[in-house]
Amino acid sequence: MEAHCRGYATNQWLTFRQAQSLGGHVRKGERSSTIVFYELRAVEKDEGEKERLVPLLKVFNVFNIDQVAELPSALREVPATNPAGDASAAAEQVITGSRAVILHQGFRAFYSPASDRIYLPGRATFADAAAYYSTALHELCHWSGSPSRLGRQLGRRFGESAYAVEELVAELGSAFLSAHCRLDGRLQHASYISSWLEVLRRDKRAIFTAAAQAQKAADYLLERAGLISPVEALPAAA
Repeated sequence: MEAHCRGYATNQWLTFRQAQSLGGHVRKGERSSTIVFYELRAVEKDEGEKERLVPLLKVFNVFNIDQVAELPSALREVPATNPAGDASAAAEQVITGSRAVILHQGFRAFYSPASDRIYLPGRATFADAAAYYSTALHELCHWSGSPSRLGRQLGRRFGESAYAVEELVAELGSAFLSAHCRLDGRLQHASYISSWLEVLRRDKRAIFTAAAQAQKAADYLLERAGLISPVEALPAAA
C-alpha cells in the first residue's frame, strides 16, 4: 500500500545500512516507511522444562529502492515473466510452477491434506478470471503448509482457533499473490470474519503471526514459479 500510495515502481525495501552495504545511498530529503518484524523465539530451557516461546517484535525504518541512488542494477530489474499487463499469465505461472495436483471437479474449492490434492470447480463456474485465480491461490496457500513443504503448525499457538487462523493465513497469502500478479483480490471466506475478529480480540499479536506465515507461503509459491529470485528477496518487504 505504501509503494502504491507513493508511486514507487517496486515493492522492494532496504534499511539505511542495507543500502550503504550495497553501495547505495538514500537521497536527501527522502522519508522512511515503518515496518514490523515479528517471530516467536524459543527460550533456552533447563532439563525437564517445556519449551517456551517468546514473541519478538522489532521496528525498522526502511526506504524503497526508488529512494536509493547508485544501487546495483540487478536490484532494479523487473522479471520479464511478470508483465504488469498480463496478470492471468503470472497467476498461471504460480499455479503451474507449484506442481501441485489440482483437480477440477465438483462444486467446492478445498485442499485435502489426506490426498495432498487441491479440488476446484470448473473454470466456467466462476464469475470471472480474477475469482478463479483468487480461489486457486487461496487453496495453494493451504497446500504450501503441508509437513513436506513449509510444515505450518498453528494448533500449538491457537488451539481450537487454529482452523480459523489457517484460513486467515490462506486469505492473506492469496491477497499477497494477487497483488504480485496484478489481480483484483477477492475475499473468499467472508463467513470466517467473526472468528477472525474473536481471535484478534483475544490475541493482539495474532495478526503478526498470520501475516508472517502468509508471506512465507506467498514467497514459497513465487520462488517455485521463478517469479522472485534470491536477489529480489534480499530487501525487507514493507
